[in-house]
Amino acid sequence: MTPSLVLVLAIGVLFATGVYLLLERSLTRVLIGFILIGNGANLMFLVAGGRAGGAPLIGTTPTDQMSDPLVQAMVLTAIVITLGLTAFVLAMAYRSWQLHGHDEVQDDLEDRRVARHAARNAPAFEDSDTEESGETLDDEASQVYDETDGDGDGATDTRGERPGEKDAPPSGSAGTPGGEER
Repeated sequence: MTPSLVLVLAIGVLFATGVYLLLERSLTRVLIGFILIGNGANLMFLVAGGRAGGAPLIGTTPTDQMSDPLVQAMVLTAIVITLGLTAFVLAMAYRSWQLHGHDEVQDDLEDRRVARHAARNAPAFEDSDTEESGETLDDEASQVYDETDGDGDGATDTRGERPGEKDAPPSGSAGTPGGEER
């Protein structure tokens, strides 16, 4: 059997519609797009698998008339993977609905910042990443404190105390090297 042009067009439509829906903000539409792409991939595997044939059982069908079992195994694997990812995205959409009352994905702060910079129509090769403060990103990065710098003398734990400060006995008491009596 040669692949039908209708099947090839159906695969193209499934992929195109699925990609369009994947680019939406609603997790429900993303889920439907993912399912359409999964179905398109399954059809593509079957069409690319060659002609239909007999069951791939040795002794019942001549080997030149058997269908390829690898394609069938790949389609079954793709179905299982699509089912697992569908359940995951469905759980995310449901949780988003519970928390926010909608299932739309919001922009994060970095996306908003990039959009502001793009709206300014700044030249691409200038250091024009200044915000209202007038500082460039390089200036801001140089002012950020890096906890890994230094020897760790200024390190504090989650309670705001220096490490070992609470655990060690006070200086001059028994049990410390300077407070022992001889």
